[in-house]
Amino acid sequence: MEVAQRVLTKQEKEVKIVVVRDTFTENSTIGKMLIDGAFFCYTLEDTIRDKKIDGETAIPYGTYKVIVNMSNRFKRLMPLLLNVPNFEGIRIHNGNTKADTHGCILVGATKSKDFIGDSKATFNKLMSKLNGVKDITVEIIR
Repeated sequence: MEVAQRVLTKQEKEVKIVVVRDTFTENSTIGKMLIDGAFFCYTLEDTIRDKKIDGETAIPYGTYKVIVNMSNRFKRLMPLLLNVPNFEGIRIHNGNTKADTHGCILVGATKSKDFIGDSKATFNKLMSKLNGVKDITVEIIR
């Protein structure tokens, strides 16, 4: 008896992103981004604070649904995290330092203290992975 296997299209595929925060300074939070369990890149976020300072505080730990839509600010398609408590407009995008985050998650291929590099190319690779995927979540952990 032959068993038919169906290949999932990107539209049917689920992508799980996990950001593991592991380096904490007074200026930034650096971590690793895993996609479906495999290392993809480094991340840089604002500092974790007990009390939110607008544009200077990392989002809370948790799991968030993600959509890819047009960013009015960046004028391109970008991942947007939904229903982040006390935050709006949290995206995953390119950038190198805390000055570029404004609460968002930056991606890069290299890291050093308070810095990630090769960010534009890394962001473009991320967008290729997410292109056409309808079910995306991001989990922020330590």
